[in-house]
Amino acid sequence: MPIGIDDVRAFIGQLPDEAAVAQVQEAAARRLGELNKAAHDDITAGRRARINDSLRPAFLRRLTGTVQERNCTNTRAGFLLDENSTRLLRTDPRNNRYRIPEETKRFRLPGNGVPVSCLDLIED
Repeated sequence: MPIGIDDVRAFIGQLPDEAAVAQVQEAAARRLGELNKAAHDDITAGRRARINDSLRPAFLRRLTGTVQERNCTNTRAGFLLDENSTRLLRTDPRNNRYRIPEETKRFRLPGNGVPVSCLDLIED
């Protein structure tokens, strides 16, 4: 018989102290990390992707490009915009963050990358 969420809540409610609750919290965080990693394992370097609507700043949403290398925790990836998205970002009046020279055809977003949870793969 599977354990339901009500059973889990009842179990946690009976834990004797903060240390025991913290252990459950650590186990839950570890499991969430595993699930998140599995959900985004297919976002690898070289794949085409679109930045989804969960990323801020909003002017980066829906731009497309190529996924670059992932960081050491696999939670973020470098992102190289395609030519059309580079042009859109260069001319977007909301963009007060990135200066893109006219001769730049493909712009790599600077910094420590885009959260992989904010990337949706595009099938070619």
